[in-house]
Amino acid sequence: MSELLQDENSLISHIQENYCREAEITGGQSQQALLVAKQQLPDFMQRMKAEEDCRFNMLRSLAGVDYGEYLELVYHLYSLPLRQGIIVKTRCDSQEAQVPTVTGIWPSANFQEREIYDLLGVEFTGHPDLRRILLPDTFDGHPLRKSFTTGGKR
Repeated sequence: MSELLQDENSLISHIQENYCREAEITGGQSQQALLVAKQQLPDFMQRMKAEEDCRFNMLRSLAGVDYGEYLELVYHLYSLPLRQGIIVKTRCDSQEAQVPTVTGIWPSANFQEREIYDLLGVEFTGHPDLRRILLPDTFDGHPLRKSFTTGGKR
């Protein structure tokens, strides 16, 4: 495992080969990520935290991106013991935006998932307190969606 610590792309390949062969390696040479199906996300993420050669005990950040037809969630994981980070992505349909929560694995996901729910409209199934965090409950829509308008014409 020590040579993997020197090369993030080798680590991503190792993780794909050993923990989720169905995952797709995406991105260029300088910034690769693992794309995992949303149905596999909870089990995969639990293994990423628990496995001895991974130990990703920190969710550094969670972001959401609207690509029109689908929404992509980007998880930045970090292992404090191994001083190594990876990026894991998952996708959901824009019309049926649901992804399982990871709050049971990393409690720090709580506010980050709520922010994505509020601004992009992704429902995190199993989340302990999924409600708006930035906008009032009466706000209509999700302002980071490409389809969102502020009254003007598109």
